[in-house]
Amino acid sequence: TPSNVVTRSENVEKIIDKKEFLALEIIGDTDEPIGSWVLADILLEKGYSVSTATMGRILNKLEKMGYLKKEKFKGRVITKKGEEAIETINVINKMDLHKKKLEKYINTKVLEDFLMSLEARKSIECTTARLAAENITPAEIAKLEEIIEIQENNYRAHKSITQNDLDFHKTIARASRNKVLEILYHIICLFGQQSEIFEYIREKVGAFYMISHKKILKAIRKRDPVESEKSMSEHIESLIKDVKMYWEIFKEQ
Repeated sequence: TPSNVVTRSENVEKIIDKKEFLALEIIGDTDEPIGSWVLADILLEKGYSVSTATMGRILNKLEKMGYLKKEKFKGRVITKKGEEAIETINVINKMDLHKKKLEKYINTKVLEDFLMSLEARKSIECTTARLAAENITPAEIAKLEEIIEIQENNYRAHKSITQNDLDFHKTIARASRNKVLEILYHIICLFGQQSEIFEYIREKVGAFYMISHKKILKAIRKRDPVESEKSMSEHIESLIKDVKMYWEIFKEQ
């Protein structure tokens, strides 16, 4: 387990170390208010030696962050914000563990496959975007808007956005009203270019592709075939650039 874990609350990053997180969890699991003496004893049982003075400082910090509240002469209890912090930290820790497992599966062959599939996607999806601008229905535009909103919410909640990405591109392929192109896109999806590993690669190089999705949607909503094709081309090119960037990092390791 990392010595520090990060929570995002109200767009402000807060750093909580292991002892502070354990204290928050212990209080969260208890129905009654807890004081520093009791918490110090429980942490000692878990292998962490903390003086009551240090524990007092930890509790004050967590209280200032809004994760705990004080009940006079009784101790602290957890707040709703504190419960959300625990949930967020646990999600982040699980994702970090999952990412470490993914690293083991990334090799030169995987990266070569990604690049090949992205080149194929560029040929197909530039055309599906152009045709979608001409043929998309209001219901499909609303669906694309909903997908982007869900994707942003998942990103903020540190959840995977792979399925949202797939849904976005599949909806555009369907809106092209070209069955052959739609089937070809689905085949590429099966090839695996949009996967958890791909999401991991893009996160590793600091890519944020929901901006590209918004540009594509804006062009399609305007029913501008030329701009839609251009936006999709730029999007796929950015994906290719990200994989090549990771490839350079991978080769240096």
